[in-house]
Amino acid sequence: EEKLWDAVKITACVLGAGLLVFTALVNSLSWYVQTIWNASGHFWQTTWLKFYYQFEGEEWTIFLLGTALVPSLAFWCFNGILMVADVTGKPTFITRYRIQLGKNDPVDTKKLRQAIYTALGNMFFISLPMLVPMFYIMKWWGNTFSKELPTFQWFLVDLSIFTLIEEILFYYTHRLVHLPLLYKHIHKKHHEWTAPIGVVSIYAHPVEHMFSNTLPVMTGPMIMGSHIVSIAAWFSLALIVTSISHCGYHLPFLPSPEFHDFHHLKFNQCYGVLGVLDYLHGTDTVFKQTKAYERHRVLLSLTPLSESIPEEPKRAE
Repeated sequence: EEKLWDAVKITACVLGAGLLVFTALVNSLSWYVQTIWNASGHFWQTTWLKFYYQFEGEEWTIFLLGTALVPSLAFWCFNGILMVADVTGKPTFITRYRIQLGKNDPVDTKKLRQAIYTALGNMFFISLPMLVPMFYIMKWWGNTFSKELPTFQWFLVDLSIFTLIEEILFYYTHRLVHLPLLYKHIHKKHHEWTAPIGVVSIYAHPVEHMFSNTLPVMTGPMIMGSHIVSIAAWFSLALIVTSISHCGYHLPFLPSPEFHDFHHLKFNQCYGVLGVLDYLHGTDTVFKQTKAYERHRVLLSLTPLSESIPEEPKRAE
């Protein structure tokens, strides 16, 4: 296995070049979107100012609403729908897209309650206290509570950098907790679910939730000194995307969860979010030899990929 420092240098080059290319490609698209954004910009700016003055500039309250309440509502509303399908098997529109057929059909309600309690505990006792030092870092930057919203182009730059930072931090902290000693005492809890469901995305040991789940998502906004609106959108997006990755269903028109679902199935593959560092480190080689890899794409039809790309029948011994 290649040396860590060489891997980090290669990663930095690839991700840096990727960011430049991505920025160039979206520049023309963002110009058109910015035109639409400008057309409605007065509305959003006015709405933001009304919200800001509603709380009389109480920055801690605004920060708490943006970083805790809005993302939590997004997480639990999305996962509430998934949990109904997990427990009841309805609506069949969702359950027919199950990835690991025959598992969690229906989900064990005792295990589900334990996952919910752990997820709530991590939110209240780990994520929430971590917002306190983040708040003072954001105040130090001085732009987080600006009365002027960021431009659409800058919002895209923020999201791009947030995503790259999360990929790097999550990949390496995730591989770290797979070391035998840390896995046994910390990460094994998360892998109790070999066929995960959405809420399991934050079902983890408190130490793992702090360093592997929360810190990679918080670091980007703290480095960039981003606006609270950008932070709220990023936190909500990150929670929904990780829920999709764990949900156990490959639903139409949503990002493919096959990559991370395979990690829960095999444990030693597919550690990252985007898959870039897995490619560089060769931790996706087994995954690429499977039907799951063929299904790892956005489903653009209503036919489940488990039907259009089924598993090969097992040979009789």
